[in-house]
Amino acid sequence: MKKNTLIPAAICLVYGLFAVSPGVAATLPEFSELVETYGPSVVNIGTKHKKSRRGTRKFHGFSIPDLPGDNPLQELFRHFFGEEGLLPRDEDEQSRSLGSGFFISSDGYLLTNFHVVEGADEIIVRTSDRREFLAKLVGTDKRSDIALLKVEAQDLPPVEIGTAKDLRVGEWVLAIGSPFGFDHSATAGIVSAKGRSLPSENYIPFIQTDVAINPGNSGGPLFDLNGKVVGVNSQIYSRTGGFMGLSFAIPIDVAMNVVEQLKATGRVSRGWLGVRIQAVTQELAETFGMDQPRGALVAQLFSDSPAEKADLRVGDVIVRFNGKAVPTHNALPPLVGATRVDEPARLEVLRGGRIQELTVVIGELPDEGELVADAKSQSTSANSIGLVVGDLNAEQRDQLGLPQGGVIVQEIKPGAAERAGIGPGDVILRFDNQPVESAARFRELLEEVEPGRSVAVLIQRGDGRLFYAVRIPQE
Repeated sequence: MKKNTLIPAAICLVYGLFAVSPGVAATLPEFSELVETYGPSVVNIGTKHKKSRRGTRKFHGFSIPDLPGDNPLQELFRHFFGEEGLLPRDEDEQSRSLGSGFFISSDGYLLTNFHVVEGADEIIVRTSDRREFLAKLVGTDKRSDIALLKVEAQDLPPVEIGTAKDLRVGEWVLAIGSPFGFDHSATAGIVSAKGRSLPSENYIPFIQTDVAINPGNSGGPLFDLNGKVVGVNSQIYSRTGGFMGLSFAIPIDVAMNVVEQLKATGRVSRGWLGVRIQAVTQELAETFGMDQPRGALVAQLFSDSPAEKADLRVGDVIVRFNGKAVPTHNALPPLVGATRVDEPARLEVLRGGRIQELTVVIGELPDEGELVADAKSQSTSANSIGLVVGDLNAEQRDQLGLPQGGVIVQEIKPGAAERAGIGPGDVILRFDNQPVESAARFRELLEEVEPGRSVAVLIQRGDGRLFYAVRIPQE
């Protein structure tokens, strides 16, 4: 009998590559013509600004030690970062930072990131043919991280503007920029995901890619295979400061909307509903009678907001906005933000197990920091879910902004509530979609729930509100 032979995986892989190389080569994308055509549209952006203090020097997210001039590591840093990447030590000297940008018109308008030019006293644009221009800052939008610049020149090579709406996950894309100051570097990859919501900004449906993006790429274009710009490279997720396979780009549709508003009015406005929302988990979905988790759960309303005026309620689950499905809570803010101010919008909400339609007139998103949420003792022993609750006194109500209703969690024992995430100091406002007026009422509502069923519990923690799903234990 012939002996079985084990072939190392590496050999198999090499053999496989050679065996299928003609077919694979035929399907791989070719970027050289795209780079030749649109490379001149991409620029290097340097900024000058006063250095505020001595100490650590930074290069777009990297911290560099403030070394003596004769230290041998200085030469190494200059090799990789260039003189522009090393900020001078004297407070009166000028510092230079590097980013990327691209022309969107032949008469000198170009796009980059807000964070590339933030606080700059002077902006220098360098083209691929080594020309330099002083750029005027037309306007910025911090929320979308977009800046619109203008240079005084004609017959400049603009990019072709595409759309991110037709992008598919797995599609090839190309970035051109100046990572670490290396001008006009091209890197390619695929679209990893669409509609990503990041902690820093949930009104932007970011494009996630695995294109290698590093410090200096910020503000550069993201191309599709047709040579059209579909995004503006903005940020990366990294534990080290370098590329780790997670890059994020602002959809070009969002960027061009910002451009239009900046040109027309010098500022950017976004639609606003006036709610705080959270995800619908599987357990919460069960409490609302949903077959699967979907939509955006309304956890809090803002005072005098469009949502409050339209009779949207805490506990409503928004499942459609202007005819578009809301599969997750992250999908709602970009839809609202893209809606024009003062325009009516149609909402479909799940309330009490039934779908209801509401019309809300969209307001304008306030500036950051201006949002003020509306904050719509008798103790008891620990109950079946492990909570000791008590009525709020006048001082507590005043601090929390609660004119009436709600009970405070005074103590928590091991049990269902603790496992759900509720803690001491939380204020319970609703239980099983019913308002909680007092500790006595809370006990009544708890006793009415069938053991083994999950219920939604709305709590206030600080100035925010969240729903938790608590499963009532079997007796």
